Amino acid sequence: MRATYLLEHYRAFKVEEIKGRYLSYPNLVTYLKNLPAYMRLTTEGTSVWGENIYSIEFGNGPKKILMWSQMHGNESTTTKAVLDLLEFIVTDQNDDFKNSVMELCTLKIIPVLNPDGLINYTRVNAKEVDLNRDASNLTQPESKILRRVFEEFEPEYGFNLHDQRTIFSAGKQNKPATVSFLAPAYNEAREVNETRKKAMQVIVGMNEYLQTVIPNQIGRYDDGFNLNCVGDYFQSRGTSTILFEAGHFPEDYDREETRKYIFLALYSALTEIISSDYRNKEIEGYQEIPENEKLYYDIIIKNAEVNGAVKDVAIQYEESLRNNRLHWLPKVQGVGDFTNFFAHKTVNAKNKILRINGVKNFENETYIEEISLNNEIFSMKLTNS
Repeated sequence: MRATYLLEHYRAFKVEEIKGRYLSYPNLVTYLKNLPAYMRLTTEGTSVWGENIYSIEFGNGPKKILMWSQMHGNESTTTKAVLDLLEFIVTDQNDDFKNSVMELCTLKIIPVLNPDGLINYTRVNAKEVDLNRDASNLTQPESKILRRVFEEFEPEYGFNLHDQRTIFSAGKQNKPATVSFLAPAYNEAREVNETRKKAMQVIVGMNEYLQTVIPNQIGRYDDGFNLNCVGDYFQSRGTSTILFEAGHFPEDYDREETRKYIFLALYSALTEIISSDYRNKEIEGYQEIPENEKLYYDIIIKNAEVNGAVKDVAIQYEESLRNNRLHWLPKVQGVGDFTNFFAHKTVNAKNKILRINGVKNFENETYIEEISLNNEIFSMKLTNS
């Protein structure tokens, strides 16, 4: 199906009860438990805090695909997209996609690998360990669960599902990296064997598909090798592994638009694998995807008078969980010349005096409670709406 068609009909299969950046784990589990019987729900083990970690398995085909999301607990966009994919399969009106998946593939999906991190809205698990740096050491119960599932399931393909920060541009252009990909290296030399080549070819297909709806907003991650990263480890074990990164779409801090594009990426990847069309893709198309650059700030206030000199001020939002609600705290990230950077929101101060929290001599890393230009309060809203 065309990407534009799926976007036009997205409401028909979007899981509306699971939305925003901070997800309710009980609500998510309730959704999983209400899936049809052919989507087999299994408790794979428990987290540090004793939360159940679930997998869903369905299909009877030879192409085995393992997906895992939210190994970083504060990266929820791909989890929402995975649920939308499940709903799309369940509600597929003509059954074509569903039948192809069921007959040609076997999918095993861990929607949330790090439920403690989800509950606490942290990247790390309850023992403050980054699970994506624990692939070889296996010090954490969540890491051990993923490794056991991997070894028992023996997937041909692996989808490693994450979120990325708002700082990334797709290359050096003024375009946010709304979706990014990586075919991780399998060795220090970053060579391309058949396993990694297949991952690159699937990414080429996804990139071509997504370019029809978010042109020039697809990025590629650096492929530095680290065997303690899950994607690198699985690639070294012969599973064609792809990193998916959900990034920023203009004015979409809740990532409700980005979830659509991650869904489209997942749909495209499955269609490439089902049809084997990816085998006709040249890996040069992978290298042509621009590498992510850290060129964005959330806000840049340009031409502001700061301590008697005209400068730019860069501001970044920091996420903070309070009373089970997510808040975005603006913080001064730098003062100087930001001509070579981009912003999701740019304000021309026109040489007006900038005060933060009522003072002119503020410092870097200052959390902003109030900001004014010539004593007029400036809005710090996340969006322009």
